[in-house]
Amino acid sequence: METLTALLPEGFGVLLFAGVLAASFLGSFITVAFGIGGGAFLLAVLASLMPPAALIPVHGVVQFGSNAGRFAMLWRQTAWTALPGFTLGSLIGAGVGGLVVVDLPPEAVQIGVGLFIIWSVLSKPPEWLKRWPWLTGGISSFLTMFFGATGVFVANYTKSLKLPRHAHVATHAALMTVQHLLKVLVFGLLGFAFGDWAAVIVGMIVAGLAGTWTGKLALNRITDMNFRRALDAVLLLIALRLVWQGLRDLWG
Repeated sequence: METLTALLPEGFGVLLFAGVLAASFLGSFITVAFGIGGGAFLLAVLASLMPPAALIPVHGVVQFGSNAGRFAMLWRQTAWTALPGFTLGSLIGAGVGGLVVVDLPPEAVQIGVGLFIIWSVLSKPPEWLKRWPWLTGGISSFLTMFFGATGVFVANYTKSLKLPRHAHVATHAALMTVQHLLKVLVFGLLGFAFGDWAAVIVGMIVAGLAGTWTGKLALNRITDMNFRRALDAVLLLIALRLVWQGLRDLWG
């Protein structure tokens, strides 16, 4: 126990470590089983357990590991044509986000993303999501530098491709792997000390891989129609929560 405590950041105890491991497992399970939502769930949990300065960088590297593991398990189903444009846009978005020194109002970002998701779920996904993947990559990668969990935004682009459930999860994982990798690189260049959080990051990635494997078993047991319904329901719940939290913070 003392050895484990010595590996953890100062003030971050064993109980907190166990909590973030459980959150990482559940977040990956949710994402694989239902297509989306795990990143936002994990971010919400980490926000109550982790110092604000470490929240977005640590979340980013853990999500990179989780999405990379998910992609490795399902890579054969990936829609590869979605990657080039999205990657180009992500490079631009992450670079610009790293250069911005004035923080965007988090409540405005939450409300805007939430309303966009609700509109996309309740109506036909906008055609530009499919035509302009570079724009989706650029906007979401810029926002992720400040907001963290933009997987729900990227999921609307993936949804517009109208892929079967396994291909949807695999393609979304590939896109998010690219985005989180770029975010981690930018935070590294900005001087964030990832080494201080190495034990927490490694533990969460391993827990996330276990959640991915478990979620994959659930994914094999549901039909495409049920998957679509579950995906829309999760997107709406997350979007409503984002709008509510943004309004609460704005008026609070």
